[in-house]
Amino acid sequence: MFETLSEKLTGTLRKVRGQGRLTEENLSQTLNSVKMALLEADVNYRVVKAFLRSIKERAIGQEVQGSLTPGQQFIKIVNEELTEMMGGANSGFVETEDTPLTVMMVGLQGSGKTSSAGKLARLYQSEGKRPYLIPADIYRPAAIEQLQVLADTLGVYCYPSRNDQNPLDIVKLGLHEAKQQEADIVFIDTAGRLHIDEELMEELSRIKLSIMPHEIIFVADAMTGQEAVNVAKGFNDRLDISGVMLTKMDGDARGGAALSIRAITQKPIKFIAVGEKLENLEAFHPERIASRILGMGDMLSLIEKVEDSFSEREALQMQKKLKRNEFTLEDFRDQLRSMRKMGSMKDVLGMLPGMNTSALQEANIDDHKLVKIDAIISSMTIKERQNHKLMNGSRRLRVAKGSGTTVSEINRLLKQFAQMRKMMQKLSKVSSPGKAMRMMQDMIPG
Repeated sequence: MFETLSEKLTGTLRKVRGQGRLTEENLSQTLNSVKMALLEADVNYRVVKAFLRSIKERAIGQEVQGSLTPGQQFIKIVNEELTEMMGGANSGFVETEDTPLTVMMVGLQGSGKTSSAGKLARLYQSEGKRPYLIPADIYRPAAIEQLQVLADTLGVYCYPSRNDQNPLDIVKLGLHEAKQQEADIVFIDTAGRLHIDEELMEELSRIKLSIMPHEIIFVADAMTGQEAVNVAKGFNDRLDISGVMLTKMDGDARGGAALSIRAITQKPIKFIAVGEKLENLEAFHPERIASRILGMGDMLSLIEKVEDSFSEREALQMQKKLKRNEFTLEDFRDQLRSMRKMGSMKDVLGMLPGMNTSALQEANIDDHKLVKIDAIISSMTIKERQNHKLMNGSRRLRVAKGSGTTVSEINRLLKQFAQMRKMMQKLSKVSSPGKAMRMMQDMIPG
């Protein structure tokens, strides 16, 4: 989502990075470029104005820390202020001894409330919690069925709502049932409209006053930009929301909603949805997003993704295989499948510090190629997967037919695998993190 903004800001800040001295003149030029980049990213004008004012006050006349140049000090200030603008630190759900924790999902129709409830249920289920879902949207066709299907997929309880019931009755009965099932956390999917209206707000207010939820999460479609900020303010004014969840953060919107919504509502962004699958949900960490926007990478998020996709036992086994030069095509396929769980390869590579975002966009990194590689390796016999040197001409022709590819594609894969195998074996023997990072970047296409 932040690709264009990141490219413009890193380009602007690169000019001041090596500056030995920041003057009023070059600071003014830089701030003007930062302002244009933020406005083009659809960030609220009042938010941009306050942001630039804070940076200017801190940058002018401030003593430079230790080993930092004035240019580096300025970038440090921009990073800190960008982080603060988005909330400072991650803010999860409140902790309470009163169980179950009750979360009311609100927002306009089409913002993704129902799927967000399912994603949150999966997240808390993975942490050992017992989630419970309550479908209280009786107006949108198939909304109740959609949440029930998500619950069945996850294997969690879902209240059996009907369209002829009153939403308030559904919520009360659902909460009673959740307590009977000893649920730890309840997600209530409420109705939305195409725009804010009095009837919608009145219904949501009645539900809030009746059950007094621990959390009221406003779900916003990040693709709608400034409109999402305006709608968030409207919901906050009426319901006093406790936080925000942004959906469709994997889209090509300019990112203005993520940068403005907290500053306008003074309520934290707690989660972001970065894809359609149930696992495509992340806690919102302002400091990590700011670092990513400024081209500094996001190693913490990358490490978390790796930990979610690769078990410690698997990692140790792989390390032993690499040292003994026993890394096979079957291992390669398994690693690719785990990598695909982490999301788009461009997004993953974009988390590496120092990665050139514009070069990354131009690089020919096609996630569909990973699917094709999987098909090729899966078309091989077990013996062929375990020993790639068995792949003679007739075997390559058979695998090409079986995988719907060409012999030249098989040849290319086997050549790349052999090269990668050598590189990975060298990498396993490197003790210096800096050298290892350079070698990893050499393995990246483009």
